[in-house]
Amino acid sequence: MRESSRISRRAALGLTAAALPLSTATDASAVTVIGGERLARHGVQVRGATGVPKRLTARSWLVADWATGEVLASFNAHGRLAPASTLKMLFADTLLKKFDRTARYRVTDADLADIPAGSSLVGIKPGITYTVEQLWQGVFLRSGNDAVHVLAHMNGGVAKTVAEMQARAEDLQALDTHVVSPDGFDHNGQISSAYDLTLFARHGLRDADFRGYCGTRTADFPAGGKKTFQIQNTDRLLTGAWGLGTYDGLIGVKNGYTSHAGNTFTGAAVRGGRTLLVTVMHPAAGSNAVYEQAAALLDWGFGQGGSARAVGLLVDPLSEGGARPGPPARKAPGSTATASGQASAKDSPWHLAEGAAGTFALLGAGAWALHRRRARTVASAGRDVSEPAARDVRAKGGRRRKR
Repeated sequence: MRESSRISRRAALGLTAAALPLSTATDASAVTVIGGERLARHGVQVRGATGVPKRLTARSWLVADWATGEVLASFNAHGRLAPASTLKMLFADTLLKKFDRTARYRVTDADLADIPAGSSLVGIKPGITYTVEQLWQGVFLRSGNDAVHVLAHMNGGVAKTVAEMQARAEDLQALDTHVVSPDGFDHNGQISSAYDLTLFARHGLRDADFRGYCGTRTADFPAGGKKTFQIQNTDRLLTGAWGLGTYDGLIGVKNGYTSHAGNTFTGAAVRGGRTLLVTVMHPAAGSNAVYEQAAALLDWGFGQGGSARAVGLLVDPLSEGGARPGPPARKAPGSTATASGQASAKDSPWHLAEGAAGTFALLGAGAWALHRRRARTVASAGRDVSEPAARDVRAKGGRRRKR
């Protein structure tokens, strides 16, 4: 009975949010924002809870419940910003199921020929044979653009992979995202949002391989012959590094850094049987700021955020029962409708993922209307610097690696 009650509240939230219009100063008609109109408002969005961290410098952030999809608090959730390597979550969600993890592949020079200059690399060499599992470890742990490009060539090429990633983003209803490269490297027009990155993480974490890779701290990587070298995950909250301790209950997901994007991070943590997602984009200068602010938001979510009522919802993929976009609704005179719903999921998220097929079908009942955004703002290209290596390379006077 308690589970049925929880699902009913969530379904009601979806149906309510579908009718929420967002008025504009230049158009009398209103458009409905994916996830609910409050996610497009200025300022911090939170209901029914206090204590949201005040010293947050990120240009965009979002905290959500993994199981219910309810957004507990947000700031500029749909703001379109350069994603850096967090875009690799979409790459993984698009390609993970295409290759058996035990399959072996011998890398050629052509597989590595189109990697952007200065990319972060895991150390793949032509002529060496790698398993698919090792390539994904290179993607998740070291954010290796060489591993990304090898997998993209295995998939039929970079252009084909980019097209599939864009199609996948559309299916996930991540409509702030424009994919230019599969690795997240800075390119003109490559953008995403805190909302979209959280969608990628939420869906990716439903897959056991995705969860396993993003939560791996260290792995042995082929160096040629019978030699190997150890690689470590660059997620500082997962491994504890650069003056940070590990975050209790963290299970991933992906970090990134470029000189244009600054730091970006999407993480997930489990406490007391509840899983929360957090995305932080472009905080003020400071290599640890993105992790510190993500940790502060997770602390709030597991604490005072337990009483928060949803300000929006992470929608479901169209291919998995998510409601298809409809025409924008016109705002009724004097309309003040707002999203509502109580975040109350306490069950183990992985049991929910394995046994809640009926639940996910019901979640699609929320009729999310969609209005295609105006032409995306083209972000200027920047330079991309690998997080853990940047300081070491500068100290040696060498060329900075990019990520």
